[in-house]
This record gives sequence, structure tokens and C-alpha cells, in this order.
Amino acid sequence: MTTLFVSDLHLDAGEPAAGAQFVEFLRERAAGAEALYILGDLFETWVGDDDDEPYRQGICQALAGLARRGVACYVMHGNRDFLLQSGFERRTGARLIADPLIIDLYGEAALLTHGDALCTADRPYQRLRAVVRDPHWQRRFLRLPLRLRRGLAEQARRGSQRHTQRTASPIMDADEAAVRTAMRACGVRTLIHGHTHRPAVHALELEGARARRIVLGAWHDQGSCLSWDAAGFRLEELPRTAATAAPSGSAAAGPRP
Repeated sequence: MTTLFVSDLHLDAGEPAAGAQFVEFLRERAAGAEALYILGDLFETWVGDDDDEPYRQGICQALAGLARRGVACYVMHGNRDFLLQSGFERRTGARLIADPLIIDLYGEAALLTHGDALCTADRPYQRLRAVVRDPHWQRRFLRLPLRLRRGLAEQARRGSQRHTQRTASPIMDADEAAVRTAMRACGVRTLIHGHTHRPAVHALELEGARARRIVLGAWHDQGSCLSWDAAGFRLEELPRTAATAAPSGSAAAGPRP
């Protein structure tokens, strides 16, 4: 059996191609897996489990279909959908998991994280992260009317895009010291994360032993998936087919960590 990992799908009605590819991925590739881990930013925005926007409803229904096939699906909060709660679990059959989390991958311990906490050089973002991940802030936000929450989320998205445009790329990448500290603290030699939109396998050495950091890709222009079974792992690009390609005239989206 195979375990699959994806991250940073940023699904949104404004970019239907990514959603179509993900639904196809759930119906075909993931249906034969042992488990699927979504390591954050499944959605571009999520303002509360009471949001009845049809596009997000459709994605939730597709995830529920995977659950009905008996495939375990685990979802981690990202920096865009940190308000996913128990209502999302009920709608999808997926299970929300902690960040970070250590799992056993066919006899090997692996540390899973969305990855934004590793970008320690981006201090303005880390200050914002500390605010919006605070349970008291979240409870106050979720008491606001749904329409207002949607408007505030759109403002935050535009602010994030401006921050990305004016911030040097290395600042928004995972800090090597933070990576090593996390892996040592957890006693692992494998780290899997997303967030940075820079898919790669990075080799490193920890305490004289070989280790690796596997970075998942985003789904703006094509899919990205890590598959892992008893024989090893493969980090894959998933090109879009004609059936899931963006309609003519669609705007391409850049990285939005």
C-alpha cells in the first residue's frame, strides 16, 4: 500500500483547474492509497465551518467520497486554512492533525509540518502567525458575521500578496537552523513539509547520520505529490490533462506563502 502527501493546493473558485485536478486525484490516484495526508493550505481561504460557499462544498463532498472508499485522510492546518474545525471533519470524513506530527512510515519515523513555522527569518509573518493561531483571537473572529469574515479574509489575502512581492525570496524559505533544531528535538531523520512552494529533496547530516528534508510543491500550475511505500518514496509532478486545464484566459497565480 502507498501513503500520499500533498500540500498547498490553495483551492479557490477563481482557479478552477487546481480544484478539478484535485477531485480527479481523489477519485483515481488517492482511491487506491492506504492514506492521504494534506499538509496545509488545502483552501486559499477558510473563514469558518459555517461557510456554505458552493465551490468549497464541492471539494468537501469529494473528500467525503474518498472517506467512503475507506481511505484515511488527514488534514493539517496551513497559513490559509487555520480555521478548519470539527465541522469540516464531519463534512468530509477527514481528520484534523496536529502540526508538527511524527508518524511511522513503513518503519521510519517522519516529522510532518506545514512548514511556515520554519520560516523564522520572515519576522513580520511570524508575528502575524502568533496572533491568528491564538484560540482567543479565533473565537472572536468566528463570532463575526460570515459576510464580514469573507471580506476580512480577502483583505488579508491581498496583504499577503503584497508582502510576498516585497520580501526577498530567501527570507520566506525554511531556515536551515530551524529545520535542524526541529529534527533533533523530534529525533527524526526525515522531515516532510510544504508552504514554501519549492518542491525538492534536500540531503543533510544530523549527528553524523544522513537525513533528508522533503518539500512538497504547490498546485497553482500543476499538481505535486509525494508517494511513499515499503520500497521507498517518489516526489512527483502531476501535469494537468486537457480535462483539468484552466480555461483560456485564466490568470496564472504566483507563489503565495
